[in-house]
Amino acid sequence: MPERDHLTVTVQRGGPNEPLRPQTFEVPAYENQTVLDVVSWIQQNADPTLTYRFACRVGMCGSCAMMVNGVPRWTCRTHVSKVLDGNAIEVGPLRNLPVIKDLAADMDPFFDKWVAAEGQHHPTRTRDEDIAPIDPVTDERQAANAGIECINCSVCYSACDTVAGNPDYLGPAALQRAWTLYNDAKDADRNAILDAVSGKGGCHSCHSMGSCTAYCPNELDPLSAIAGLKRATAKRFFGGRK
Repeated sequence: MPERDHLTVTVQRGGPNEPLRPQTFEVPAYENQTVLDVVSWIQQNADPTLTYRFACRVGMCGSCAMMVNGVPRWTCRTHVSKVLDGNAIEVGPLRNLPVIKDLAADMDPFFDKWVAAEGQHHPTRTRDEDIAPIDPVTDERQAANAGIECINCSVCYSACDTVAGNPDYLGPAALQRAWTLYNDAKDADRNAILDAVSGKGGCHSCHSMGSCTAYCPNELDPLSAIAGLKRATAKRFFGGRK
């Protein structure tokens, strides 16, 4: 046990039909305790009506993402000792998304924008044809590889102040996916991707503040992906590479 016996944990409670309100719990403190451990203790021992979302518990799925002391984080990989403010923690639902209930955010707007950014693959071959060979060392393949570890946890989306101020903005995860496909030699419709990301709320709405890259738990770089889309759309506008 650490020197402290208990933690003061404030949880934002509420849902779509009521404003979020803080509720405070005293939670036993343990060594190597994660924020997800704390939330689970509250639900299992103090208030079974607390609603939250998690799955793998090992940083693979991203479903446990929440706001911890105002910062979006994977709660399963966030140790309490790293985020304590005195002896207290505040936990809330992800920012920039509607709240289903308590700590569970509605991910539909996030995925709707992923689709709006033309985040689906446009195949160059049918399933009856041989798989096209890919040169793994080309610049394009390296650019595509840089974003494929995104697991759509929405931490970058919640960290983004542009999303907070512009509901039409597609957001860093969706734009990173578009950049990944734009650089994939097996994608057949680069123009459709550029059309999707160059309009209202697209890549040129990004203010380049970099919160998406700073807070990505997988250490990806959506900001550079968005800059790539800005260059690609500008080149196409001026008659360059398509």
